[in-house]
Amino acid sequence: MAVPESRSATREHSGTSDVVGTAVFAGCAVWALVSAAGREGRPEGVLLAVLAVAAGYTCGRISGTLAPVATAGTLALAAYVLAVAARHDVPGDTAESAAPPGDTGAVAALLVLAVGGACCAAAASGATRQRNSLLVAAGVAALSGPVLGSVAGMVAAVGVLLCSLAAARMRHRLLGLAGFAGATCLMVGVSWAVAVKALPEGLAAALEGQLTAHRVLLWEDAVDLVRANPLLGAGPDRFGDLSPTALESLNSDGKPHSALFQLAAEQGVAGVLLLGAAFGWLLYALWRSPRATPVVLTAGAALTALAAVATVGNALSFTPVTAGAGLLAGLATARSPDGAIPGEEPV
Repeated sequence: MAVPESRSATREHSGTSDVVGTAVFAGCAVWALVSAAGREGRPEGVLLAVLAVAAGYTCGRISGTLAPVATAGTLALAAYVLAVAARHDVPGDTAESAAPPGDTGAVAALLVLAVGGACCAAAASGATRQRNSLLVAAGVAALSGPVLGSVAGMVAAVGVLLCSLAAARMRHRLLGLAGFAGATCLMVGVSWAVAVKALPEGLAAALEGQLTAHRVLLWEDAVDLVRANPLLGAGPDRFGDLSPTALESLNSDGKPHSALFQLAAEQGVAGVLLLGAAFGWLLYALWRSPRATPVVLTAGAALTALAAVATVGNALSFTPVTAGAGLLAGLATARSPDGAIPGEEPV
C-alpha cells in the first residue's frame, strides 16, 4: 500500500527533527564535559538537566500519542502541586541553595507548566464542557501566583493562557512561533544589555529595580568571567567559587540567577549557542508537529514563558522544571495515532 504524500512528509520531517534534537542535546552533554576537563568543574548538574529534558520529552512523545488530554492534565496537576510545595522545598533541587526556593523562580516556572499543561489539554479536548473546565482551572492556577509568592509567575502564566485562547482562532502556526522566537531574543538581548550597562540610565535603573541590584551584580560578574575565558568558560558549577558578589553574600546558592549568564560564565560562548540551539530546535519541532495548531502554539507559549523565567532566574536548576518542559514539548510534538495532520498544514 502506498503511503499518502502528506503522511510521508510528516514522518520525514519528524525524523529530521528527532535527529537534530538528539545531536543538539548530545552536544550540550559533551560540551559540559569538555568545559570541565582538566579543571574543578562539576558537570553533573548540566548532565542531569539534559537527561531530565530527554526523559520528559520521550515520555511526552509516547503518552501524547496514547492519551494526550489525560497526560497534559496530569502534568498540569503535578506542576501545580509542586508549585504549592515549592514555597517550602522543591524535590529534585540541584541548586543547593539555603535561600527560599520560591525566590529562585521555581514557583513561576511550575505555574507556567501547570497552566501550559491545562491549556494544552483543553486545546486537545474534543468536548466543549471539558475544554471550558480545563481553561477555568488554568485561569484559577494562574491567578493564584501572588498567593504562592510569585507575581512574576502569575504574569507569565496569564500570558500563556491568553496566547492559548488566541491560538484557538489561528490556523497557521509559523507566525506565532516566529513571534515566540523574537520575544525570547528580545528578553535575552535586554538582559545582556543590563549586565554590560548598555542601556540608558533611566531605563537601566527601572529594570534594576525590578531585577534587584544583587542580581545585576551577579550578572556583571558572569560577564567578567566570559571576558576572561570566552571559549570554555570557568567550568560547570564554578560560578559561586569565582563570583565576588556570590562569595560576599550570605546564604548564596552560587548561581547568577539566569540560565543565560550561568552557561555563559561556566561554559563560554559555545554553551550559550548550544542553549539557543536547543530552544530553536524546540520551535522547529513544534513547527513540524503533526498536532493541531492550537496545541502547538499553546505549548510554544508555555516554553517561551519558561525561557523568559529562566533568563532572569535559576528555574532550570530544578529537575521537575526541566523534566516538565521536556514532557510538554513531547506532548505537543507527538504523532497522532494515524500519523496524519488533523486537517491542516503545519505552516
